[in-house]
Amino acid sequence: MTPAKRTTAGKSAKDVLAQLEALGNEATRKHNAKAGAPKDQFGVKRGDLRKVAKALGTDHALALELWKTRNVDARFVAILIMKPKELSAAELDRLVRSVRFTEVLDWLSAYVIKDHPDREALRQQWMQADDVWAARAGWALTAGRVARDADGLDVAALLDRLQAEMGDADPVAQWTMNTCLASIGIHHPKLRKRAVAVGEKLGVLRDYPTSKGCTSPFAPTWIAEMVKRQG
Repeated sequence: MTPAKRTTAGKSAKDVLAQLEALGNEATRKHNAKAGAPKDQFGVKRGDLRKVAKALGTDHALALELWKTRNVDARFVAILIMKPKELSAAELDRLVRSVRFTEVLDWLSAYVIKDHPDREALRQQWMQADDVWAARAGWALTAGRVARDADGLDVAALLDRLQAEMGDADPVAQWTMNTCLASIGIHHPKLRKRAVAVGEKLGVLRDYPTSKGCTSPFAPTWIAEMVKRQG
C-alpha cells in the first residue's frame, strides 16, 4: 500500500481532510449549500479554516494536493497556504476554471490572483472567456483596476460592455460585473450618471436581500452610499 504523500507541513492531504471532517457542522453545510456549494464539503466554519491553515503554514505542495481533492473546505485551506508566485499562468487558469463555488473563487481572487505576476495578462484573457468562472475572476480584477489603477483602461468601453452584457449574464459572472459597474460610478465622476442609469435600467440585484446596516449591492444604491461617504 502506497503511503499518503507528506509535505513540509508534516501532514498529508488525507490528514488534513480528516481534521476538517472532524470540524464540520450541519449549520455551515446548510449555509454553504444555500450559497451554491457542491455536496463535497464538510461545512467547516471560516474561522476554523483559517486556524487550520495557520497551523499548517505556507506549503504549496500540500495546497495543490488539497485542491485536487475537490472538497470545498480543503480548497479554502489550500488557497490560504499556497504560494501565488509558484503557480504558472496556465496552472492558475486551470484552478480558476475548476472552481464550482463562488466563495472559493472569491477567496482565490483575494489571496492568490491579486498577487500573481501574470494577473494583467490573465485579466485580459478572462475578460474574453466563455467560462463563467474565468469571467467572474476577470471582472473582479477589472473592478479592482477601475478602482485603484485605471491607467490604460477604456472605462467608457467597459461601461458599454456592461450595458450590453450584464443583464443576461450568468449570475456567477454577473456579480463581479455588477461590482465593476459600481466601481465605475464610485471612482469615475464623469461616468457616474451613466453608470447609475445603466444600473437602474438593468435592475441587476435590485431586490437582493440586504441585512440591516449593510449597503445593498444594487449598483445605484451602492454608488450613492459610497459617494456620500467620500464627501
